Amino acid sequence: MGRMDGKVALISGGAKGQGEAEARLFVAEGASVVIGDVLDDQGAKVAADLGDRAAYSHLDVTQPEDWQTAVGTVKERFGRLDVLINNAGIVRLGMMLDVTLEEYRHVVDTNQIGCWLGMKTSAPLMAETGGGSIINISSMNGIMPGPGAMSYIASKFAIRGMTKAAALELAPLGIRVNSIHPGAIDTDMAHSALGDPEGNPVGFLPIPRMGRPDEVAKMAIFLATDDSSYSTGSEFIIDGGWLVTLAMS
Repeated sequence: MGRMDGKVALISGGAKGQGEAEARLFVAEGASVVIGDVLDDQGAKVAADLGDRAAYSHLDVTQPEDWQTAVGTVKERFGRLDVLINNAGIVRLGMMLDVTLEEYRHVVDTNQIGCWLGMKTSAPLMAETGGGSIINISSMNGIMPGPGAMSYIASKFAIRGMTKAAALELAPLGIRVNSIHPGAIDTDMAHSALGDPEGNPVGFLPIPRMGRPDEVAKMAIFLATDDSSYSTGSEFIIDGGWLVTLAMS
């Protein structure tokens, strides 16, 4: 038996990277999943690879109508919703004085507003079937900022706070809400932000490598199951010791 037998999850940004790893692990553990993304070909391929317990829904997380469609797909295909992973996110690098308002808003709309819309749209269906678990993917930069990515940092700090507020608001519905704060995970986004692997800081960490997407997925499995039944409004860090290294510097 799998740890997620009979459970249903909706995963935004599930076409590649961490989201794909989460979808694959959840299905392997017995769950059914709906993968949401704007990368239609890639997302549909992942769903097809996973078989009858997976479906794909086009999901631009900034669009309320797309969220309604995705949650509708969950209900039509699988009849319930137990887990939401707000995984979709983008980063745009640039110093504050060089970034346009349009560029700043694009990141905030995707990362912060997308997360809010996901929780708002998914919670009613979760409540219908007795509650569930919402997992918001923030970042180590939602705890410790740095220069050159203010829109990303602002959005990830916001997700951290929204998670705590939602945990309080949704507790009466039986819904737990927690955030995951990854550091450098081996995805396209991290490589674009960190640049040349030979020059980036991960070699100086206590665990001197990038994290793997499946390691984040395993953290998500923990938060999705009753193994974390007494955790809500909490932060779960998976950064190879990056934050503790910064604290010592």
